[in-house]
Amino acid sequence: MATGTIGAFEQSLTDVGVELTRATPATFSETLASVVDEPAVGTPLGFDGVSLKDTPVTTELTPRDLTEAQTGVTPIGRAIAQYGTLVVESNAAGNEPVSLYPPTHVGVVRESDVIEDVTEAMPKLAEQFSDGGSVVFATGASATGDMGALVKGVHGPKTVRVVLVEGL
Repeated sequence: MATGTIGAFEQSLTDVGVELTRATPATFSETLASVVDEPAVGTPLGFDGVSLKDTPVTTELTPRDLTEAQTGVTPIGRAIAQYGTLVVESNAAGNEPVSLYPPTHVGVVRESDVIEDVTEAMPKLAEQFSDGGSVVFATGASATGDMGALVKGVHGPKTVRVVLVEGL
């Protein structure tokens, strides 16, 4: 992955108030533990070399776990450097509710999944949509102005963090 794209992603995340933490597969479990607020729930990452197994994140979800969770951890299918946008793919494991319901969302992004812009994401998204799938485009914390003033966390997480796994 080009350093320029990763640098642009990091800057865009900073611009939207999202903290980026870097990890390698060897440091992933320790790094993730340092950025989650417990109790934490998550969905399987599906990335070779990293998992939620040795972390404080439970992946056997119940409605109560989701309700009580302070942090939701999900894999990110694509990350769009231009805007700092996380593309959360829907799946049976529950990526969407886990990314939206707890007050903090931690997106786990492989370095190779950071792309420059939305146009670059379109071929994969078209395939996913044609198969009946959906995605959430998340750029920073949830915010709404429906109530007269900008309020964070009404329609999603108040805090978003990203763990970028280098070398994957």
